[in-house]
Amino acid sequence: MLASGFTAAPISKYLLFGIVVSSILVSITDTKYLFHIQLVPHIWHYQQFWRLLLWQSCYNNSTELLFGVMTMYHLRIIERLWGSRKFASFLLTAIPPCSLIPPFALAILRPLTFSILNILPAGPTPLIFALLAQYHATIPTVYKYRIAVSSTSPDAVTFSDKSLVYLLAAQLAFSSSPGSIICAAAGWVVGMTWRRGLGPDIWTTWRVPEWLAGSKQARGGDFEDLRRRLEGEGNGTGHATGADGEVRRRAHGSGILDHFRGAF
Repeated sequence: MLASGFTAAPISKYLLFGIVVSSILVSITDTKYLFHIQLVPHIWHYQQFWRLLLWQSCYNNSTELLFGVMTMYHLRIIERLWGSRKFASFLLTAIPPCSLIPPFALAILRPLTFSILNILPAGPTPLIFALLAQYHATIPTVYKYRIAVSSTSPDAVTFSDKSLVYLLAAQLAFSSSPGSIICAAAGWVVGMTWRRGLGPDIWTTWRVPEWLAGSKQARGGDFEDLRRRLEGEGNGTGHATGADGEVRRRAHGSGILDHFRGAF
């Protein structure tokens, strides 16, 4: 049976709630201007390099927040598949390149576009697309369906059970274009690079300590719950078997008595 909510995905839950809370606090305190990146003047003129550390911590508008949270909610299946320890390790190793590659790409593209590309919107869009790359590579398609104007129409569009996630991610990528497109593309490249092991070995093999991710406690709790469940089923089966045996014995005895009653 499919698990609902954030079952077996605690890090995804904390990450999603953290994004929502930070975005609301930034909106309430009217400090949105501190989180997006403009190469000119933030980086080139004012040398505000601290923005490279903060720009992925929140979203500046409700549209990006909505689609970012919805996409992140669907990507919680990655944590269920990998486990919290590997999932946390991926996040920690993906955050540095996701924070630095988009500004670097913007610095290269800005002179080529005659300064049209100059802004990166705030929000963890690169990190979400790095997770989306793992979703694309590891989660199989369960079913497909086609949508047509009529049953006899030869032209139909084919969708799958993963199409909704891709549609949400596409909306997020185009929400503040062209800057959001750069963020999405950079995150996808980071995710695929990590997936194929093209970076240093320590980048893909490093894991956070088990106590930090709560792996031992969660694993022990799962095994304990499974043991209790099996014992409960075993006891229930034993009682049911005894009761069925008693019913059979009574039915058999009643049949013998009825047989002799009929004979006499």
